[in-house]
Amino acid sequence: MSLAKPMMRGLLAKRLRFHLPIAFGLSFVAAIAFKYMVTEPRKQAYADFYKQYDSVKEFNAMREAGIFQSVRPSGE
Repeated sequence: MSLAKPMMRGLLAKRLRFHLPIAFGLSFVAAIAFKYMVTEPRKQAYADFYKQYDSVKEFNAMREAGIFQSVRPSGE
């Protein structure tokens, strides 16, 4: 009563035919999910922020706070 020998010839090709399409499909689904769940909301958040962002106002606020070494606050 010995065990039957496993079929080793063509095993890699047989398993690749099964697993490769699954791997490509899952990676495609993951890429699409990442695009619509991470990058699109991030782009929208940046767009919303920069619609109301005033860089001159921010610069003046930082200048008055004394953050810059090369620009003195207007009070000095």
